[in-house]
Amino acid sequence: MRALAILTVRNECAFLLDWLAHHRAVGFTDFLVFSNDCDDGTDAMLNRLAQMGGLTHVPNPGPWQEGPQWAALRAADRHPALQAADWVMVLDIDEYVNIHAGSGRLTDLTAACPQADAIPLTWRMFGNAGVVGYADRPVTQQFTACAPRVLHWPWRALMVKTLFRRDAFGKLGVHRPRAPNGTPVWSDPGLGQRLFSAPGTDPYSVAQLNHYALGAMESYIVKADRGRANRDGATFDMSYWCDRNFGTEVDTSIHRIDSTALRAALHADPALASLHAAAVAWRHRRFATLMAEEPWRALFGRLLMTPPAQNLTAAQAALIRRHRAP
Repeated sequence: MRALAILTVRNECAFLLDWLAHHRAVGFTDFLVFSNDCDDGTDAMLNRLAQMGGLTHVPNPGPWQEGPQWAALRAADRHPALQAADWVMVLDIDEYVNIHAGSGRLTDLTAACPQADAIPLTWRMFGNAGVVGYADRPVTQQFTACAPRVLHWPWRALMVKTLFRRDAFGKLGVHRPRAPNGTPVWSDPGLGQRLFSAPGTDPYSVAQLNHYALGAMESYIVKADRGRANRDGATFDMSYWCDRNFGTEVDTSIHRIDSTALRAALHADPALASLHAAAVAWRHRRFATLMAEEPWRALFGRLLMTPPAQNLTAAQAALIRRHRAP
């Protein structure tokens, strides 16, 4: 089975090798990665990984009408790597596939949903857990506190990304594929129409998408400076932080996927090791540079002052929903 992961990145060099090792261990065989406006060596690392095989790097310079991610997906729609794939998934660098079926590989997931053309994986938000300083360690090891299995609010924390058969759809989308060919079968029919799992349910029985959206507070400042990939000019702020900073449960289920050897093999390449070390140093320097400006110091202060997100009850969530438009 050829499984393709599509990724769009900017200034994520320090996280790239760990992300790649994990998803190779899960069972993705090919990677199509778009980069734009990189200052930390991400593009150079992707070029080296492309030389080593199993990854295709496509530079994605602006300007873009709808942001770099949508521009990348339009280019990916026409790319030979997509046409060669059996299964496809669009991912971000802070999203880690976590399969509970079988031994935790993609083949176990597709075997658990044998009739499905599209298998949505719901985000499970892994919060900041009070971590202030950025450290060069895999995020799956650093951050294990997360949202509860049953979350009533906000719906944005229950959005999905979709693993799908390439020949069942004609176009890519950020959260789910578009332009269905015929009538594709969804493992969860309701998610063929929605972008998120129903609040108040447990959507994690077969698989989940571990979403390390925040990371350390220092990393969040650098992330906010980078901006979002899917809407040109949009920024990260305290609302994004509060909607995702959950930590009332601990989930280490992803640790059964051991990517240690794959990660070590990547770091054993002198060029990759040098680029990774330079990227780690760049992140520390970038944080220090940003903190010389008052708006970034103010945001950092708010991160330090703000407690973790409170889990709302079903009744509290109902108070919010009662005011939505019919």
